[in-house]
Amino acid sequence: MLIIACISGHGYGHGSRVAALLGALHRLEPQCRFLLSTPLPKAFLQQAFAAIPHQHRNCCWDVGVVQADALGSDPAATLQALEALEPLLANQVELEAQAISAMLLLGEKAVVLADVAPAAVLLAERLALPLVWQANFGWDAIYQELGGELVDWAKRCNGLYRRGTALLECPFCLEMDWGLPRCQIGLSAGVPRLSPDELRQRMGWDFAKQKTAMLSFGGMGFPLDRKLLERWPDWGFFVAEPELALAANARLLPHDLRPLDLLPICGVVITKPGYSTFCEALGQGIGVIAVERQGFAEAEVLLEGLRNHGWHRCLSRGSFLRGEWQLDEPLIPPAKGPLAPGGEIEAARYLLKFLT
Repeated sequence: MLIIACISGHGYGHGSRVAALLGALHRLEPQCRFLLSTPLPKAFLQQAFAAIPHQHRNCCWDVGVVQADALGSDPAATLQALEALEPLLANQVELEAQAISAMLLLGEKAVVLADVAPAAVLLAERLALPLVWQANFGWDAIYQELGGELVDWAKRCNGLYRRGTALLECPFCLEMDWGLPRCQIGLSAGVPRLSPDELRQRMGWDFAKQKTAMLSFGGMGFPLDRKLLERWPDWGFFVAEPELALAANARLLPHDLRPLDLLPICGVVITKPGYSTFCEALGQGIGVIAVERQGFAEAEVLLEGLRNHGWHRCLSRGSFLRGEWQLDEPLIPPAKGPLAPGGEIEAARYLLKFLT
């Protein structure tokens, strides 16, 4: 059984979500083979998919949204990138189809899993394979919201999404009117690799859990003055940027650990609205301080879900940049109950229906 995962290069969240699903699938069916078709960096893939035997082909299937920084989008650059990618896709589909056909064993079943690049359906059609989307939004909704010339791209994306076979609908979702059978799943997240005691010993960490924060802004990071961390001397911070790690109360995330791996000794995550980070934090019972994100339609849906299902605080960009993080104030309780965990297992079982 071969799973061809076409993963958006837009951000690490898509890769983390696929890693959670494929990890669950590997545990259920260890004989499954996995091909990752994505432009995501090798270092990230080796970290996120460390527990999953896989092959990688460096292919770009979508643009997503070009970001000005971790909190803002650049519609003009997004349009340029879409126009640059479009004429390359036909040749890429042909080359990848030939390579994958050579990989397939005689009589072996296969499925394309896409998160959530529209052009992946072109590869699936060329290989005559079913395609299952995994998504809490499509680029059609994002481009429609951005407006202007991107509206035509929204229509094009919607047409491609409709040519898929089925949809794994994740929590915190925008409308995905694609006319496909769908399976709604719960929170999908990976599993931390180390226990709290192992983490404390390895990191030499003395801060209490309730005084430890993970500062995480995805693959782009976010430029901050380390003095903002030192405004909170009673708190310890795990950070991904070497400059921030120079703060007296900060520690750099080790290269072989994911942010998820350190969550068992964290009390809160400070982050932008992002699907995988929210799922990982809520799945570990950890609060979230979310910084507003402009020009991305998914952000408000994510924040609404956070308000409903997690202990939280929402900060303006200005408050965040001034260091006004209100860490000395209790988080706001959720308006509703927690979301059911285990979405990655539900998704894996659904995907197996196309392979057996």
